[in-house]
Amino acid sequence: MTAPATVATTGATTGAITAPTGTTDMIGVDEFLGLAQAWLIDNTESAPPDYGAICPPDMIDRALAWQQLLFAEGWAGIDWPVAYGGRGLTPEHRAAWVRACAMAGVPPFLNMVGTVLAGGSTLLFGTDEQKDEHLRAIVSAEHTWCQLFSEPGAGSDLAGLSTKAERDGDEYVITGQKVWCSGARYSDRGILLARTDSSAAKHKGISFFLFDMTRPGVEIRPLKQMTGEAEFDEVFLDEVRVPASSLLGPVHGGWGVAMATLTNERGSIGSAAIGLTRRMDALRQTLRREAAAGGGVDEVTRDSLVRVLMEGRALTMLGTRQGPIASTAASLGKLGITELMFATALARVSLAGANAMLDTNDAARSLLAAPGGRIAGGTSQIQRNLIGERLLGLPAEPRPADGSR
Repeated sequence: MTAPATVATTGATTGAITAPTGTTDMIGVDEFLGLAQAWLIDNTESAPPDYGAICPPDMIDRALAWQQLLFAEGWAGIDWPVAYGGRGLTPEHRAAWVRACAMAGVPPFLNMVGTVLAGGSTLLFGTDEQKDEHLRAIVSAEHTWCQLFSEPGAGSDLAGLSTKAERDGDEYVITGQKVWCSGARYSDRGILLARTDSSAAKHKGISFFLFDMTRPGVEIRPLKQMTGEAEFDEVFLDEVRVPASSLLGPVHGGWGVAMATLTNERGSIGSAAIGLTRRMDALRQTLRREAAAGGGVDEVTRDSLVRVLMEGRALTMLGTRQGPIASTAASLGKLGITELMFATALARVSLAGANAMLDTNDAARSLLAAPGGRIAGGTSQIQRNLIGERLLGLPAEPRPADGSR
């Protein structure tokens, strides 16, 4: 389906928003939100449950079918240009769609890495040829994307990466290892950082690639976590040859592309305020049940739960101030939400008591999974540095290894 340039009415048969090609009327955000909510009421049963930013491996088939439906019905690439399969609307309309999906408890798109990171970066930095090749394939679910940034020796210090991309005629030859790659095993494309100039300062010798995961020399291995699951993968790259046209943005200028990409990621994570509200509501209901049952929660536990509720309310309000366009201020929401998720997991275990150790109780599993939130999308320590240095204007953290600041 090729989406019309603008939208104005609700389709009679499917509930999709439609308008004659060439019309110049722009639907208002509130009206758009109402149409989105109405469509979701009719189509929620076709969706997988809201799994968050990254699709778990065991849900990929349902998620692909959901993205294909969204594209066919005109709910994909809300603020992307029509020429690339989008709706040609605004970031405010996209934010309204994400909000409607969060309220309905369904994913707003297949995969944040594809739509937010790969798609957003290609829109900002891509050539016309790269946009033609990748953007429509993202929103139509023809291609699924993963992120190939972190390495065993370069996680929080991402600029310390050692994966190399060496130019050889019309190709780059890429060798190295990536780790903590969400969805690598089911992805056929990836956004990849590699060092293209080993003699340059570490932030200046990196390039950004739109990487074909199906190339010879790519090996993917699942990483088992302490929850017993394997959500992440490690990826080994053994002299993988990719066309020079895979380079996104300027050669050696990948750090700037990556920082714009990660800011978009943190802004997307910040959109979890509605899910956060649900968690807070569940905790509040637990408190009320315990109070009605005769005060089964001691004063210390009750005080810690109320503190979590207060912090959750504050973060929800902060999330409403972020707006539809991500910025470095998104680090506030990212840090707050991931730390609160950890506190919520601790509270659940405390409430469950000894029952948390039973296989039938998922409180302990939530606690085991919670530390991952402090790592994904930029560690909590890195978020604190960003907040201190870029938002508060504090002196840069000393870097004694190379004498810089």
